[in-house]
Amino acid sequence: MAKGFNPLGTWQPRDRGFSMGVVQHPGYVIHFTGQVAWNEAEEIVGLGDVAAQTHQCIRNIEAVLKAVGGRLEDIVSVTTYFTDRSQLPEIQKVRTAYFDSATAPASTSIMVAGLGHPDFLVELAPIAVIPPERFQAIA
Repeated sequence: MAKGFNPLGTWQPRDRGFSMGVVQHPGYVIHFTGQVAWNEAEEIVGLGDVAAQTHQCIRNIEAVLKAVGGRLEDIVSVTTYFTDRSQLPEIQKVRTAYFDSATAPASTSIMVAGLGHPDFLVELAPIAVIPPERFQAIA
């Protein structure tokens, strides 16, 4: 499990779903392809709804993690790409529903002109570290 920390002397995350820093524990590092609001059939979930799209991104991340014995709390870092600055608070609100403040990943958010499909509003690209005792190799 990643261990986030928020030292005094810097600005604070204030329930935005991230930590100022994360100590990476020993384990298997998983780098993700950016996860978007596609479901298994490559249908966009949540057209025009950034919260619904963020939930779908996280469901996709959970599926990838589960395949190798991982959990959301194993994420040490996530880069969030979004297309509309006014939607960032909604994205952060959804993230707080999934990431406990004690294990929330480090985070970078980048506003972009567009994503891989004109209907995508958000894309999440995490890095996770799966503890050796839980890691399941892909056959």
